[in-house]
Amino acid sequence: SRMFLVGLSGGIASGKSTVVAVLRELGCAVIDADVIARQVVQPHSKAHQQILQHFGTEILLENGEINREALGNIIFSQPEKRRLLNSITHPEILKEMLKQVLKYFVLGYRYVILDIPLLFETRGLTRFMKYTVLVYCDPPTQLARLMKRSSLGVAEAEARISSQLPLEEKRKWATHIIDNSGDRESTRRQVLGLHARLEDSLHFLWARLAVGTAVAGLGGLVFLLLRHLIS
Repeated sequence: SRMFLVGLSGGIASGKSTVVAVLRELGCAVIDADVIARQVVQPHSKAHQQILQHFGTEILLENGEINREALGNIIFSQPEKRRLLNSITHPEILKEMLKQVLKYFVLGYRYVILDIPLLFETRGLTRFMKYTVLVYCDPPTQLARLMKRSSLGVAEAEARISSQLPLEEKRKWATHIIDNSGDRESTRRQVLGLHARLEDSLHFLWARLAVGTAVAGLGGLVFLLLRHLIS
């Protein structure tokens, strides 16, 4: 029995957390990359020590934790610093994600949903996903929601949205789209439909195994991780 991976992503204020809440309610295994990204840089972690070496103590808060805003400002304006930070944190994030995937595998889950905000930007991980799900909403709705949620003016909100790959662009890469432009009920119905399809694809797993095109998502992820650790 092969396990498969489902990548989930969205855009700022497109409503991904609403979708994740419904999936969790349905009993799906969801791994949140953002939560892991915060965990791996906690004080006394390997990544925390490396970040300090390269970025200095001025990026620390009084309690010893990393000031994400200060670090964000540095890497926003300096691409080479962003690459450096990624090279420190990404292997640690992958390692932790893989640990959680294996935990769910042992618990008997047949698929795991990986909630990765920059899934379509990084593109490297999409090849390990059997399906990729985009939580979409139309641009005017996205802008209105972001302004309301973050109390931002139009210019600021537009700047935040335009710093990301446009949702229209991401639509091309996703195998499934949840359109969250309408009300919660409509979104919920779409998530229930997606869940049914994911559960259903398990029933056809034996047929795919017979054809020999079963997903080696897990093996691929392990390989990627090993390559990261060795390099």
